[in-house]
Amino acid sequence: MSLLHFLFSFLILVFSATFSVASIPKQQTLNTKEAEFFNPKLPPRTLSSSKKFEGSSNLVDLRYHMGPVLSSSPINIYLIWYGRWFVSQKLLIKDFITSISPSATPSSSPSPSVSQWWKTASLYTDQTGANVSRTVVIAKEHSDTRYSHGSHLTRLSIQQVIATAVKAAPFPVDHRNGIYLILTSHDVTVQDFCRAVCGFHYFTFPSMVGYTLPYAWIGNSGKQCPEVCAYPFAVPGYMGGSGPGALVPPNGDVGLDGMISVIAHELAELSTNPLVNAWYAGEDPTAPTEIADLCEGLYGTGGGGGYIGQVMRDRKGRTYNMNGNKGRKFLVQWVWSPVLKACAGPNALD
Repeated sequence: MSLLHFLFSFLILVFSATFSVASIPKQQTLNTKEAEFFNPKLPPRTLSSSKKFEGSSNLVDLRYHMGPVLSSSPINIYLIWYGRWFVSQKLLIKDFITSISPSATPSSSPSPSVSQWWKTASLYTDQTGANVSRTVVIAKEHSDTRYSHGSHLTRLSIQQVIATAVKAAPFPVDHRNGIYLILTSHDVTVQDFCRAVCGFHYFTFPSMVGYTLPYAWIGNSGKQCPEVCAYPFAVPGYMGGSGPGALVPPNGDVGLDGMISVIAHELAELSTNPLVNAWYAGEDPTAPTEIADLCEGLYGTGGGGGYIGQVMRDRKGRTYNMNGNKGRKFLVQWVWSPVLKACAGPNALD
């Protein structure tokens, strides 16, 4: 998720008409018990830039470039915890990931839910008409607590982290169904982190890993740049307390709650453009505008012009827009719907 994707967010003409996800049944009702709706206006994030089109726009030329999507079911996520992580932090992130798949007991994730949010990503198809899989599972985990490639990683050394995990055989080589997800702890610095990216996805080089495997990296910005990568749970320091305040994170952890929305962003794009030759806008595959880039900073109906959209706030002031398993709540950005030609999310009010 390049911060270059943010530069035009507050200079570009904003299209503020937003729509609900077409695939959610009309009889769906939002779970608003013990919560209120509000639409906060916040200052722009530090050094922010965006390719988003809040709402809908005929200017968006999102096209299919004939490459694969992750249509095989289930999508297997191989988690690499790089650095030192608390058990509670791991559980929060895993609860989000496991909330993506449709639940056998819908009451475990009341509407609006993470699973309903993923339904928009599943609308994308490959050239055979196969949709992105609705089912996402954590296939295996690996903890690298020894910082085997140091406490500073480059884009290439991130691939070496994957190679280490694959060659040591905690992970299989999963060409067809696999996503390799590298999560770095708050004390790990990464090339361009905070300056140009909060996370990114790509595929491994055979010369580095031995195989071509889709992967994503996301870092915990809580100690390094929360106003950049954990926005809107932290706001730029130049506001000096004189402007709108940061929102209260739904799980009480600015870095982790911000990280979850970035994880969601990268998983949505990785599933629809795993080899950077499937769904994206623009002519340059080295800098594609993908389905989450188009909706950065948009979390609900009425977003745009600095407003994040209608989201929910519970009695403790915690802000969220969707529910997950085990009673979890999350604030996750919307993604572009190929049906509505608009940013869409399960908490839409229209």
